[in-house]
Amino acid sequence: MIPPANACMKSLTNLLNAVGRGENGAADQLMNLVYEDLRRVAEQKMAQEPVGLTLDAAGLVNEAYLRLFPPSKQVEWENRRHFFGAAAEAMRRVLIEGARKRKRLKRGGLRQRINLTDLANLPDNTDLVLSIDDCLVRLQAEDPQACEVARLRLFAGLSVDSVADVLGFSRATAYRHWTYARAWLQAELQKD
Repeated sequence: MIPPANACMKSLTNLLNAVGRGENGAADQLMNLVYEDLRRVAEQKMAQEPVGLTLDAAGLVNEAYLRLFPPSKQVEWENRRHFFGAAAEAMRRVLIEGARKRKRLKRGGLRQRINLTDLANLPDNTDLVLSIDDCLVRLQAEDPQACEVARLRLFAGLSVDSVADVLGFSRATAYRHWTYARAWLQAELQKD
């Protein structure tokens, strides 16, 4: 997912602040601003999911929205980084919960060695999504910044340049964290 252009970023920042102040309709305006980007990312993620799921891209975005803006609680976003990180986390959790539910239903399956860049080509990546999530939990303990870059790359679909912008890293730092996280994840997935 590519965050909106600079002019829209100011608008996004203003809306994030308005949501934090509890202004009426600010959460809906914020979601309207980023909905198409989130839907495109959700479509990419859903293309990786098994055929026949009841959840589609719009459903994934809607589930993420409900997690981002719970009706019983006022949410305060510190900045764009916080919002996009939370959006990535919300989509990740929805997909993880679905994958865990499918795994409970089917149990088993053949394990295969794969490359992280091949995620989109796998017909059923339920076990892989769960394995990646387990690895990310371990990576978080070892290198939180690399883990955050990996989450935004893998679950929000951000380019490395967009990750650098959202996290406030230099382009080189974002690439360094992504290179490390990708290699670390591949090594951990091969062990599993």
